[in-house]
Amino acid sequence: MKVDEAVGLAIAKMGASRVFGVVGSGNFRTTNALTAAGLPFVASRHEMGAACMADAYARSTGRLTVVSVHQGCGLSNALTGIGEAAKSRTPVLVVSGDTPGGEYESNFWIDQDKVVEGMGAVPERIHTPATAIRDTVRAVRTAVNRRRTVVLSLPLDLQRQDLPPSQQDLLERLAPPVPPTVPVAAPESVSRLADLLAGAERPVIVGGRGAAHAVPEIRHLAELAGALLTTSAVGRGLFHEDPWHLDVMGGFSTEGAAELISQADVLVAFGAALNRWTTRDGWFLRNKTVVQVDDTLRAFGFHYPVDVEVLGDTALTAAAVAAELESRGGVPHTGYRTEDVSRKVAESLNWSDQPYDDTSEPVDPAVPGSGRIDPRTLTNAIDRMVPMERVVVPDGGNFNAYPAMNLRVPDNRGYCVPLALQSIGLALSSAIGSSVASPERVTIAGIGDGGFMMSLVELDTAVRLQLPLIVVVYNDNAYGAEVHHFEHETDRLDTVVFPETDIAAIARGFGCEGITVRAEEDLEPLRAWLDGARDRPLVIDAKITAFPSWVLAHSFAEHE
Repeated sequence: MKVDEAVGLAIAKMGASRVFGVVGSGNFRTTNALTAAGLPFVASRHEMGAACMADAYARSTGRLTVVSVHQGCGLSNALTGIGEAAKSRTPVLVVSGDTPGGEYESNFWIDQDKVVEGMGAVPERIHTPATAIRDTVRAVRTAVNRRRTVVLSLPLDLQRQDLPPSQQDLLERLAPPVPPTVPVAAPESVSRLADLLAGAERPVIVGGRGAAHAVPEIRHLAELAGALLTTSAVGRGLFHEDPWHLDVMGGFSTEGAAELISQADVLVAFGAALNRWTTRDGWFLRNKTVVQVDDTLRAFGFHYPVDVEVLGDTALTAAAVAAELESRGGVPHTGYRTEDVSRKVAESLNWSDQPYDDTSEPVDPAVPGSGRIDPRTLTNAIDRMVPMERVVVPDGGNFNAYPAMNLRVPDNRGYCVPLALQSIGLALSSAIGSSVASPERVTIAGIGDGGFMMSLVELDTAVRLQLPLIVVVYNDNAYGAEVHHFEHETDRLDTVVFPETDIAAIARGFGCEGITVRAEEDLEPLRAWLDGARDRPLVIDAKITAFPSWVLAHSFAEHE
């Protein structure tokens, strides 16, 4: 067996679930080895798309996902998606060809380890045929057990060498890695957190991605403590079944939810980073005791100082604190769960229920190209029409509050936010990965015209896979965030404003169904698509009205 084939087989035997990638000569045989071992392969049209698809697929399934790319330029093309996955601590393994050591004159040569490390991922490599399987095992275990994005470089001069017998023996014995024993919070930490919750009058618990496996335990604890529940943006949907949940904490909060969170006297974060977006630049942390529960030391106070740090698995810690409270009497504390608060929670939960002044501009039959729809009117209408068995994937940009807030989600698997790197143009590929992971659901990608034009090549991938995908393009013919950031200081905005583009026609050229929406009644073809086979993507070119950058302002402005 050759080294490149053995590496592919080893990755498959260690539990990888699926491969996304763009195949070149440097990763051809390893990719074929992966597929021969039973892993399905999705051929993307660009390496960045492949990385984003793998990131979203791994987030949805919780399983190790593989990206396969060519050396040098193939890897560099994937870097934005790799950076997104790395910042999100997604277990993704990138398998990349590499130029032989010392061949600096090669057109493909880059220092792959330094580049990967600079993006926040973990660089690993196959060093020799005699260490090939051990090197692969180390890379896989780092990805799975440490929840890291790992790039495994496979130099060309090693790929076609024979695998030594010792490594073949190791290969035959491989099995998926066993997760490490999770840490249990110290008894004194459990007791201190129980004391804080028992004495709190208005406790709030926020869950992040690190609380995804701890939902029953946290809900039980919240019931005992009389706490309201909320989530970070990436944790949205975790507590969707609980009548005391406030949806998202941060810039995406309704004003009613923001008021309730701001008035809390104790805030406990389970597996949430408490970054500037979740805390509105620290505003939500003021005038309260803040507790952070996490299984990683580096997480504590990474963005803002907290009052109490509890090291431990989120599920085990929540269960231990609940047991402590029950041992003291076991009767649920009223806390924040009063009748008045219950009414406010219900009124504040959904953005679609919040009043607004509709800024839609009517279509004038005498004026070609007239008519613009308010993005809230557009999104609320789509929300009513699409079944709740859905996945929502908002892109980055000034518009992103509307798909991120006004589209409801059924659970946390129904929400994927590729915004860790704050890049635009990732949602289309991420939506494809989410849809592959959850083909029984309709996936909705909300994306601006700028981000769409960056990534539209992956429409070909979505068409080829016959995905039930809706792509809503919030089209204001501009990089809207830059317009709103700088319009107060200059009228020279031609660098971020573009001529009108017929995005629906572009989509039809890829084989999608494409419609243009200027008014709510233009959405009727969406009903027909939903009632049909849903075997090709629907792209909605929504000509929207301009809107202020008020959501972004929440996280940058000073709050009094």
